[in-house]
Amino acid sequence: MNPTAATDVTTIERISHDEAMAITRVENRKFLEQLHSLDTHDWSRPTACDRWDVRAVAAHVVGGAAGQISPREFLRQVRAGRPLMEQIGAQYWWDGMNEIQVRERSTLPTADLIAEWERNAERARAARTRMPRLITRLPLLNLPAPVGRQPLAYLFDIGFTRDVWAHRMDIAAATDRPMDLDPAHDGRIVADIVAEWAATHGEPFVVELTGPAGGTYTSGSGGETVSLDALDLVAVLSGRAQGEGVLRNTLPL
Repeated sequence: MNPTAATDVTTIERISHDEAMAITRVENRKFLEQLHSLDTHDWSRPTACDRWDVRAVAAHVVGGAAGQISPREFLRQVRAGRPLMEQIGAQYWWDGMNEIQVRERSTLPTADLIAEWERNAERARAARTRMPRLITRLPLLNLPAPVGRQPLAYLFDIGFTRDVWAHRMDIAAATDRPMDLDPAHDGRIVADIVAEWAATHGEPFVVELTGPAGGTYTSGSGGETVSLDALDLVAVLSGRAQGEGVLRNTLPL
């Protein structure tokens, strides 16, 4: 994205299923490369995710891929995670599911954790690619406001990939390493997030995002102008950091 060329958010074409699967292939590779780049001390560093260090974040992402491969495994993780919700103070079923993904991999050597991602990432993408459209159109997801009721495609098309991307951001920040960013891939993910976010709150704005994933986005007229790094915007929208003004509007990722 060219940060000097303003884009009206209403002109941003949302990421389709086919494009999402292409983006997922690239993101899976980038996440694998990031895991391989970590040294021994990096794995225990705390992240912006409550209670999770880098290793736990990686275990969640790896466990998520396992659930995407098989509906039976997905449901098993959901059921196994429900008893943990009260224990960890969770409000949503997916928090328990995420916790079981982490706990079940807590004793795995890091090399085995990386190997599981290497083995399953493409299998998970392929399974998501094959999901019948009649099923993914079913409005079975009841997500926190402002997202609300959504079809399964919201999660299985780009939602899971956003999650990997955001956690790659978490790991980069925790280890004080630059995140591998480029406009075509990362900028497209950010643009899609901005477009959805703008539609959920309807307030006018100009958002000037710096960095390789940045761009300038406008919505309506007469709104405030906000300038920050693209990664900082996503951190605020996802609740990893606090925002004011138009940035008080969040978007769970």
